[in-house]
Formats: sequence, structure tokens, C-alpha cells
Amino acid sequence: MAGRRRSSSPAWVVLLLVAVLFYAADASVHDYAGEKFVAKGNAFVLHGGSEGLYASVPSPNSSVPDNGDSSIRFEKIIFTRSEEVAATKKDSDKVTVQAIVFEVEDRDTIGGSAYGGQKAVCCTPDLAKLGACTEGTIIYRASTRNPDWPQVFAATFNGRDQVATLPSKTIPVTTTGMYNLYFIYCDPSLDGLVIEGKTIWKNPTGYLPGRMAPLMNFYGFMSLAFVVLGIFWFSQYARFWREIMPLQNCITLVIALGMFEMTLWYFEFAEFNETGIRPRGITSWAVTFGTIKRTIARVLILVVSMGFGVVRPTLGGLTSKVMMLGTTFFLASEVLELVENVGAVSDLSGKTRLFLVLPVALLDAFFILWIFTSLSKTLDKLQARRLMVKLDIYRKFTNALAVAVVVSVGWICYELYFKSTDVYNERWQSAWIIPAFWHVLSFSLLCVICALWAPSQNSMRYAYSDDANEDFDRESSLALIKPGPIPSKDSQKLDPETASTFNSPNPHNGDIEEDKRE
Repeated sequence: MAGRRRSSSPAWVVLLLVAVLFYAADASVHDYAGEKFVAKGNAFVLHGGSEGLYASVPSPNSSVPDNGDSSIRFEKIIFTRSEEVAATKKDSDKVTVQAIVFEVEDRDTIGGSAYGGQKAVCCTPDLAKLGACTEGTIIYRASTRNPDWPQVFAATFNGRDQVATLPSKTIPVTTTGMYNLYFIYCDPSLDGLVIEGKTIWKNPTGYLPGRMAPLMNFYGFMSLAFVVLGIFWFSQYARFWREIMPLQNCITLVIALGMFEMTLWYFEFAEFNETGIRPRGITSWAVTFGTIKRTIARVLILVVSMGFGVVRPTLGGLTSKVMMLGTTFFLASEVLELVENVGAVSDLSGKTRLFLVLPVALLDAFFILWIFTSLSKTLDKLQARRLMVKLDIYRKFTNALAVAVVVSVGWICYELYFKSTDVYNERWQSAWIIPAFWHVLSFSLLCVICALWAPSQNSMRYAYSDDANEDFDRESSLALIKPGPIPSKDSQKLDPETASTFNSPNPHNGDIEEDKRE
């Protein structure tokens, strides 16, 4: 069974990655090719996109916005119905497909009902008799905030026409908000309708969606922060390279990966903002570097918590388990990040996102449980051996991790509250803070680790060595103990257990053997 699971897992991952790379939609340039309409009540609906757009002021000399303005542009959108359906129509028949663009606060202006009945999107015969709408078209009312909205356009099939075209048009956006586009038809005979074309959504500063635009500046700031941290760390590394221990090499790798990750995200957002199409190559590399960094950081914290390189020379039998946990976390995180970022802007459906997020959350929880269990054992060993310098470092490290975990749990609760109370993305302007916080928290923890284990002329005092050579810790310990007179015949008065401890060349061989057995 175990072998079967191992063989099927890579295939599942590869298939999902291929689906992500070839199926995901392209950001602010929304392409339509092969999407299916879905029945919603008495209407057939296709979601054309939703993005946060900042307000702009149209040029006084033209109805077309300037380059610095905000707009939604329709470019030759074509609807095609089957020949069989077209052949059944009369020359006088007209069938309409409509596109409606509205701001999320005006969502209640879409749809209606007659005599208090069920709300419908398409005009019903009863509503048509009341003169509220035209049968076979979308029901909507003008917005109280802006009488020109919602914006509705139509493409009409005349007689036996097989193709209908939505006219090219640019809609200037003069009010900041979350805008939604839906294509809707009401005639069931159009079942199987095919759409082709694209819409282009633009903000005043470029093509980045409004909820993502602040992240470009954020990643620029984080890139600078990593450079500053890197200058400090690499200068210390070069200065005391003879005293470097393996733990500090791992920290160096995490800092380098963080630099690459933040820089790639910045350039990815910059190109996205310039062209309107998300660069899948840069995005994939940014996601991969970030996932590798997070995996190595978690494994590093785990092995440090176990005392590797400090109180034990090897992990013994635990090495394979740590590697297995790290590999599983990398695969689960890589799939989640690729699906969320490569080519995609709209939020995933709840079930899909839960399916991908849950494994990562469970693995994170397992990491945390294992880390704090290991830290407890390591602190006990350091206390028992009276290695006070190392004990002080590990206590600070434990406190920093505890604070990070508490803050993380608090932020997860806030994130759940934020998303559960913002079903329609009305708080899109502050949504960028959610992912940004996790980068800031991980960077802060990395800074603490760098401060605790910074390369110095005394770096090796924190590394593992035989107890007989750990004189610096003995001296630190003895300074806390008031010396007393030593009897002349102390060796004879010591009890056998104590005497055997002093006479043993390595009193902690038993602990080392215990570590190896673990």
C-alpha cells in the first residue's frame, strides 16, 4: 500500500500542475474561449470577470479615457450558436445575448419579481405585462448613486444568423469600486452557446487589479529589506568564515532564497502591470523559490529545535522522517501556490480552495507540534548539562517562536473573520494586507534567528562538541556557583555514583547514545 501511494502521488501532482499552467485565466486581459454558461434561475449566466478599479476622470475632449484613466474595454466578443438551432428560427425571430457591468454595491438593482414572488434575472411574462421590462431581457434598475449604471450591451441573433457580435466599446470608470461583468441570455434554445473574445480591465496606474496593485510596492519594500539583512549577514559571514557552522550555512540559503523570491514577485507584478497578462514563467519561479524557502525554513527550525549541531551531532533515525515531512510540505505548498497565482486572479471556489489549503494547514500544525516537543527536550538536556550559554540562546529562540505562533493564530482568526464578512469583496482595497502580513511575520522571525546565530569569532561555542571540550559553558556555569572549601580526602567521601561521574572521561555518553537511538 505504501509503495502504491508513493508512485501515484507524483503523477497526481504533475497532472494538477499541467492543468494550472494551461487552464488558468489571464488576469486583467480576460480571454473567453470555450467557457460554458450556467443556469441560474430562469437565466443562463457566464461570469466575465470581477476586479477592483480605482476612479478616473474622462478626458473632456473624448469619450475614450486617457492612458492614466480607469476603464473596461470590450474587444470584438463573438457569440456562436449551432447550425441546428439557427435552422429552427424564422426570419423575423430575434434572440438576444446581453452583457451587464455593475459595481458590487449595485447588485440589488439586478433582477426583480412580480407580486412578491421569487426573484428572477430575466424578465418574466408577468413583469412584462406590468411594463417593468421587455420579455427575454435582463431585469435591472438604474443605480441611485450613478444613474448611468449598470452598463448593459446586447448582441442579437437575427433570423437564422449563426453568429452575433457584441460591439467593441470602452467604459470609463469614474467611481472606485469592485466591478463585475456577466454575460446572460434568457432563451433556452441557445443552450450550447460559444463565446470568443476578450475584455481588458485597466486601473489608472496600470493593468494590475486593484486588490493586487499595492502588493507591487510591498514586494519592492520587502526586496530592499532582504538586501539590508543580506548585507549584514553576508558581511559577518565573510568576516568570520573560519568559524561558520552548518546551521549558519542553512540560514544563508534561506536569506538568498528570500531575496530571489521577493525580487521575482516584484518583477512579476511590474510586468503584469505593464502588459495586463500575468507572466507565467516568472510567476512559477517566484512561487517555487518561495515554497523552497518556506520548506527549508521549517525544516531548519525543526532540526535546530532538536538540538542538531548544538547538543547532538546527528539526527540519527529521525533524518528520514524530517526529510519526508519536508518533501510532503513542499509538494502540497507548491500545488496550492501555483493554483492560486499562476495566471489566476479571481478567488477559487470554496471547495477547491479547501481541498488544497487543508493539507498545508495540517502539515504546518504537525511542524509546530514537533518543533515545540523537540524544544522542550533540548532545553531539558541543556539545563541538565548546565550549558548556560546555549541554554540562554535556546530560551530566546523558544520565546520568539511562541510569540510567532500566537500572532499567527490571532491573524488566522482575523483572516477567517475578514473573508467570512466580505462575501462580495467590498473591502478589496485592504485585502492585500492578508498575504503581506505572512511575509512580514516570516521575515521578522528570520531576523530574530539571524540575531541569535549571527556569525562571530565565538560562533563555534554554539556548535556541538564533546562535553570534555565545552569549557566555556563550564566557566559560565561556575561563575553562578559560589566556590566552597574542598576536603582533602574528597575522593574517598564521594558516594560511588558521584565518583563514577567524575572519573568517567565523558559523563554524557549515555545522552549521546540516547540521541542516536532516537
